[in-house]
Amino acid sequence: MSSTSQLRNVDPEDEAQLLDTIDRWVAKEVKPIAKEYDHADRYPAETVEQMKELGLFGSTISQEYGGLGLPAGTYAKIVMRISRDWMAVTGIFNSHLMLALAIEKFGTADQKKQWLPKLATGEVRGGLALTEPDAGTDLQGIRTVAKRDGEGYVINGSKTWISNSIEGNCVALLVKTDPEVQPRHKGMSMFIAPKKEGVRVGRKLEKLGYKSIDSGELVYEDYRVGKDHLIGGVEGQGFYQATGGLELGRINVAARGVGVAEGALQLATEYSQVRKTFGKPICEHQAIQLKLGEMATRARAARLLTLDAAAAFDRGERCDLEAGMAKYFASEAALENSIESLRIHGGYGYSKEFDIERLYRDAPLMCIGEGTNEMQRMIIAKQWIKRNPVS
Repeated sequence: MSSTSQLRNVDPEDEAQLLDTIDRWVAKEVKPIAKEYDHADRYPAETVEQMKELGLFGSTISQEYGGLGLPAGTYAKIVMRISRDWMAVTGIFNSHLMLALAIEKFGTADQKKQWLPKLATGEVRGGLALTEPDAGTDLQGIRTVAKRDGEGYVINGSKTWISNSIEGNCVALLVKTDPEVQPRHKGMSMFIAPKKEGVRVGRKLEKLGYKSIDSGELVYEDYRVGKDHLIGGVEGQGFYQATGGLELGRINVAARGVGVAEGALQLATEYSQVRKTFGKPICEHQAIQLKLGEMATRARAARLLTLDAAAAFDRGERCDLEAGMAKYFASEAALENSIESLRIHGGYGYSKEFDIERLYRDAPLMCIGEGTNEMQRMIIAKQWIKRNPVS
């Protein structure tokens, strides 16, 4: 990790003021439109402009490039607070920040100077283009190829499930520059790929939840890009550059999980105090108390695991174990809490008039995105063994 990403600190009072600003913005601008925009699967263009003004597109970009330079811990808290009411909008700036992280962490000095200030303001917005129709968790299975052509490259291939692919204008594009080399990861490179001639936006993908953020396909047909767009300026580093941002990405997904778990708990807590059966609020029934007790504990544990992972990231330590634990537990907590909250709501939980049905649809994504939870458990186990060898 570059020195620009290590040991960032924020004054507790400054953090509190920032989070208070986020709370007021969510209450005034985000929560009131979440249901309408989610049901219509409408892109929240005005919300994006507000996020630019708040500096969210530069949250983790260093201040020297015009970003806020926030530590992962503060960034995670922001994501948690927004996700309580509408998780989808956090994906608009999280995927964007993964693009920025790839450039800041691995890019050349010229690439950082050229791209990071524009990414910090949101003038340039985008994400990571890794996944292909036949390559998701197995990134080494990608088929998009970049061939040398004079002083640049010609790229052909397709990507799918790319966040910000429709509304954004730039991605970090993972390709094969040497499809024959073994092991396969040595033949992978990553490019800064702005939208221009040679790239075509495919269909918008319809989703169960996570609405309003554009998830689409990108098709590259004789797409030409200069050598100065090769991140780091050296071929064969793409696999490490792609996976190098996954720790922060998994902390983000964990933070989303915390937000959904806490949001589901809050909705269940409020509803259980106003809904009455057999002459008393349902929160006084033991069956409901058992559910609320488990939900509260899961949400709290998920928050602590996520902040623990963020603290390790901010110290500049390798934290795939901590990030994997946080992502796995928090995403499962979101799924379980959303189901339990829906059941506490009874028939109303199945109605589109109540917000819990949105959280219920959003929650499963976190168990899949940024590496499936099955993969997370394998990573956790391998790192746990490595850290605890037999003496």
